[in-house]
Amino acid sequence: MADDVKGQELMDKLVSLCKRRGFIFPSSEIYGGFNGFWDYGPYGCRMKRAVESLWWREMVETRDNVEGLDSTIIANPTIWKASGHIDQFSDLMTDCKNCKARHRVDQMEDPTTCPVCGSKDLTEPKEFNLMMKTFVGPVFDDEHVAYLRAETCQPIFVNFHSVRVATRQKLPFGVAQIGKAFRNEINPRNFTFRSREFTQMEMEFFCDGEEGMKWFEYWKEQRINYYRNKLQFPEEFMRIHVHDKLAHYAKAAIDIEVQFPFGWGELEGVHHRGTWDLSQHSKFSGVDLSYMDHDNHRTLMPTVIETSVGLDRTILALLSRAYDEDTAATKKEGMEEDVRVVLHLPPLVAPIQAAVLPQSKKLKENAEALYKDISRYFRSEYDDTGSIGKRYRRQDEIGTPYCITFDFDSLNDNAVTVRDRDTMLQERIGITQLRDYLEKKIGF
Repeated sequence: MADDVKGQELMDKLVSLCKRRGFIFPSSEIYGGFNGFWDYGPYGCRMKRAVESLWWREMVETRDNVEGLDSTIIANPTIWKASGHIDQFSDLMTDCKNCKARHRVDQMEDPTTCPVCGSKDLTEPKEFNLMMKTFVGPVFDDEHVAYLRAETCQPIFVNFHSVRVATRQKLPFGVAQIGKAFRNEINPRNFTFRSREFTQMEMEFFCDGEEGMKWFEYWKEQRINYYRNKLQFPEEFMRIHVHDKLAHYAKAAIDIEVQFPFGWGELEGVHHRGTWDLSQHSKFSGVDLSYMDHDNHRTLMPTVIETSVGLDRTILALLSRAYDEDTAATKKEGMEEDVRVVLHLPPLVAPIQAAVLPQSKKLKENAEALYKDISRYFRSEYDDTGSIGKRYRRQDEIGTPYCITFDFDSLNDNAVTVRDRDTMLQERIGITQLRDYLEKKIGF
C-alpha cells in the first residue's frame, strides 16, 4: 500500500509538472477535457520529436537493410478483416448498475465486484471491439464503414511488395513506420500510458523462416541495448518478460517492461510472427505476397520479426525515470533552502539541450547572438527574465542539461560559464570551443 501511495504521489507530481511546464495538456481542457486524449505542449513537442528522430536514426538511417514508410490512417477495411481485428480485437466489458462505472474484466482484481463502489450488481461481461469506426463518403451506412488504424504494422505488410520493388531490397530487410494509432479503450488510465489515440514506432523485418530465430535474438538485443545506452535506463528500471502463451502463429515473443509510478508496464514488444501476416493478406487480397529468392531458385513466404514501441509510453517512461526532488542543490548554489524539482533527462532527448542566460539584460545583444549561433546545432532557449537562480530552476524543471551564463567577464575573455544540471558543477568554456564541448557532453 505504501508503494502504491508513493507511486500515485509521483504520478500526480508528473501530471502537474507536465501541465505547468508545457509538456502534456489534457485535450479539449476548456470544454472539460476528453478522456483518453492528450495534447503535447511546446516542450512535449520538442521532446517527442527528439525521441522520434533518435528511434528513426537507430532503426532506419544508420542501416542499409531497413526502409521507411508513412501510410494513411484510414485504409481499405478488408485489411482489418484479414488481420483479425474486426472479428477478434476486443475486450470483455462489464458495467456497474449501481455507480454506472464501466470496467475491463481483465483489469478487475475481483470480476464480481465493482472496484469503484464495491457493488456486486454488475452486468454480464460482453465483448467490446476496440476498433474505432468511421465512414468514408457521403452516406453513413454499412457499405461506407471504415476504421481508424489500430496499429501501424498492417500497412507495412500490405506495402511489402511495393517497398521491395521500389528499393530493390532482397531478404532480409525491414520496413519501419512512425504514426498514429487508435483504440477505443474501455478504461483509459495512468496518464498517457493507455490512451485512445497514441503514436507507435514499429519495424517489421522480413526474412527467411530458417533464419527467423536468429533475427529475433538480434533485434531483441538491439532494442534492449537501445534503452540501456541511448535512453540511459538502468538495469533496475527495466525487465524482460518472456511470453509463455503465444499466438497460434508466433514462435517467440518478449516484452521490454519498465518501472512506471503505477508499477511495471510494457514499453516495447519484440515478436516472431512467422508467416501469418503476409499469408493472411495474400489470402484476402488475392495478391501473392511471397518472395522469389533468385539466388537459391525458390519461392518462400517471408517470416516477420516485429519490434513495436509506443512513443507516448516512451515519453512517460523517460519522465518517470527523470523526475527528482533535491534540497541539497539549492544550498550549493547559495539559495534559500527549497526543493529543486529536476528532470534528469538524457541530453539526446531533452526538449532543451542548452539554455543561454545573460547575467544582466544589459548583455542581451551579445547573449542573443550566442543563442542564435548555438541554436543552429542544439535545441536551445534564451531566457533573461528573473534572477539567475530562478532561471536555473525553470531549466531544471524542463530537464535542460546545460545552462550557459554570459556575464560581464565574457565581454573581455570571450568565455562563458556552463552549469551542469546533474552535478551542479560550473566550467568556464571559451565561446569558440562551446560547440565541441556541448557535442561531446550530449553524446552526438
